[in-house]
Parts: sequence; structure tokens; C-alpha cells
Amino acid sequence: MIELTLAGVLPFPNIDPILVEIGPLAIRWYSLAYIVGLLAGWAYMVKLIKEPNPPCKRVDLDDFILWAMIAIVLGGRLGYVLFYNFGSYIQNPVSILQMWKGGMSFHGGLIGMIIAMIWFTKRRGIPLYRFTDRISLVAPIGLFLGRLANFINGELYGRVTDVPWAMVFPHGGPWPRHPSQLYEAVLEGLLLFIILNLLFHFTRIRLRPGALTGLFLLGYGLGRSIVELVREPDAALVAGLTMGQLLSLPAILFGLYFVWRAYKTPPLKTS
Repeated sequence: MIELTLAGVLPFPNIDPILVEIGPLAIRWYSLAYIVGLLAGWAYMVKLIKEPNPPCKRVDLDDFILWAMIAIVLGGRLGYVLFYNFGSYIQNPVSILQMWKGGMSFHGGLIGMIIAMIWFTKRRGIPLYRFTDRISLVAPIGLFLGRLANFINGELYGRVTDVPWAMVFPHGGPWPRHPSQLYEAVLEGLLLFIILNLLFHFTRIRLRPGALTGLFLLGYGLGRSIVELVREPDAALVAGLTMGQLLSLPAILFGLYFVWRAYKTPPLKTS
């Protein structure tokens, strides 16, 4: 058994989860992460479609941001209810609407976004995989900001450890734990953003629709599965896997399929 000591443990910053509070109105870092992530992603997408023969028009992006917001919030909430605490929510259905108390699932938000992108591109006559490839380039921005917000909230912390950068989280008991939110911010956010964007800007992968989408799913699934090894499980293990690993498995498999499909299909012709 690991002997744990509080000596040398990094102090948790204890940032107030509420950024601004005016009477009954409270703006939380977590909500701000969603808003800034969506706006930053939209702004970057506007630059991305300035390429020759873009997959969509500026007006399409302006319209899609509302679709994305609804898909992420609705999908994320329903995913959390179904995947992590279904029994409790069924006993008290009203609590499903109490989103200010926390409870969002990335995998649920991802499913919501997939449905929204398929529906939106079909209605607008936009090539699906070219559109999802560019969404994949900006999605890590939201992941990065969301994980930083998780850290500020002191939630989704890691397992008990004796590593020198361990922290004692306000809701994690008296023992030092892995700051797993920061691990995810780096792997799923920063590193994935750098890799995908370097590939897009400096290789010919953009001529393989679906390849970047597959790499995003693959990168997220692998990064999340790795961090789950040191993250405190959100629910009971299933077949030795955490719920996060179990839900990431389809992302990994679909990611591999999309990459395979992209390179089995003739590339787009350059003008």
C-alpha cells in the first residue's frame, strides 16, 4: 500500500466556481467555459472556411452555433443522466432539469453534436465529412476550457496518489490526488488541437474527408482512456472498465473506421 503524506503536496488554488454574482444571477466558470469554447470555435471556423472551395458558407456557421449549443447542452445532460446516475434521476425526475447542480457528459454531448451535424449538413446540402473535419479542428478548444473549469470546480479529480504534484481537493477527502482534470486538458485539449491542426495545415490530409474526424475520435478516446487509469471512477466498473473507458471504446473504433475509410476512398482533386 502506498504511504501518503501531506508534506510537499501542491496547494489547490481554491478559485471560487462563481465568477460573478449579482443577486440571484450567478455566472460560473463552467458556464463561461461553454460559452467561450463555442465562440472561440466559431471564430476559428470562420478563418478555416476562407480556404478555396470551402465546405460551407459563413452564414451556415452563424446558424450552426445555435444548433451546436443546443446539441452539446441537451446531449451532455441526457448523457450524464443515462450513463452515470440513471436510478437516482428516475426516482426524482425533476432533478434532471437542475443543471446548475452539475452533471454533464462529454460522450452525451458528442452524440448530440453528431446528430446535429448530420441533420444540419443534410438540410443545407453541405458535405458531411468535410464539415465534421473542420469541427474536429476546433472541438479541442472546448475540451481544454471545459477541463479547466472542472479543475476550478474541484470535480472529476483523480485517484489517491503520492506523486509530488498531487493535490487535496475540497470534495475529495483528506488525501492527495491526481489533478486528472489537468491531464485531460492537456491530452484531449491542447495536444489534440496541436496535432490535428498541424496535420490540416501542413499535410494533404484535408483531401481525405473524414480522416481528421477519425483522428479526433481516436485521439479523444485514447486520451480519455489513459487518464481514466488515474481518475476517480464516476460509477461502478463494468467488466473491469470505468464508464469513461467503456464509452470511449466506440469513439476509438469509429475513429479507426473513419481513418480507414478516408484512405480507401480516392482523395479530393485540388483545383
